[in-house]
Amino acid sequence: MRKSVTSVLSKTAAVACSLMMCIAVAGCSNSSDSSNTSSDSKNQIAGVTATGKLGEKPTISFKSPMTVSDGSYVVLQKGDGDVIEEGDRVCARGVAVNLKDGTEIMDTWGDGQAADCSIKVSESTLTSPYYETIKGAKINTTIGFGINDESSSGYNYIMAMTLVSKSKDLDKATGTEVTDVPADLPKVTRAKDGKPSIDMNGQGKVDKLITQTLIKGDGAKLTDASTAVVKYTGWLTDGTQFDSSWDRDATFDADLSSSGSIIQGWKDGLIGQTVGSQVLLIIPSDLGYGDSGSGDTIPGGATLVFVVDIVAAY
Repeated sequence: MRKSVTSVLSKTAAVACSLMMCIAVAGCSNSSDSSNTSSDSKNQIAGVTATGKLGEKPTISFKSPMTVSDGSYVVLQKGDGDVIEEGDRVCARGVAVNLKDGTEIMDTWGDGQAADCSIKVSESTLTSPYYETIKGAKINTTIGFGINDESSSGYNYIMAMTLVSKSKDLDKATGTEVTDVPADLPKVTRAKDGKPSIDMNGQGKVDKLITQTLIKGDGAKLTDASTAVVKYTGWLTDGTQFDSSWDRDATFDADLSSSGSIIQGWKDGLIGQTVGSQVLLIIPSDLGYGDSGSGDTIPGGATLVFVVDIVAAY
């Protein structure tokens, strides 16, 4: 598989298989000029231009054949939209053009194709200098990234990414409290920042998945094509906490597709839920880590209890 822009720039494995990366350059002006060439900076690409209406698929022009180096880039179109800020989630569309002959090898502008919203603007998810160049950029900016993968895929190409929208992830579940939670389930309480605590309330092993919405969000519904951005804590049924993204002050990107690497109990329990929701999952071992368990923290055959806040999705 050819290298994606995401795999070149991202620090996180959770988004490393994405074909697109939300990339822009800081300090873009309000100019509506839809074509400009690169500067003479050593990491920038000369001789590539883009034309077309801002926010729509650009036409990429250059004299072929040419070559680029990994990590090189050029500002192809300066955006005219809102400024991208710290913590924003940015959505992008892209077209990849073979630098040998000018043919398109990837295009996500087609009808029915969703924009890629996998990039969160923070130092923990983007390597330098890309974090510095994204923050402060404007929506509708297009960046051309050089990717040289001739040694494996045979491609030497420009990935032209257009930033089409932005949003903010939630800090915690923010929907409507569910009032008819069965009395025999574990009792969940929350700190002011949203971090959950739990009273197991006598919860023992289960042989079937139990999914209980605790807060019902009004955001997008998760499907088997979604990646859910979540905050979570996990416990054994004796009350032992074995993991918590809250303690790391971090989110986790949970790929709900059939190829996603998360446990099946998460996929089965989260598909159909909505962004903004908090969900209690009680997961039998066959949908968790089975008879082998996981490391020193999850014994074989363990029933797992999770409280999951869904703060975004893409």
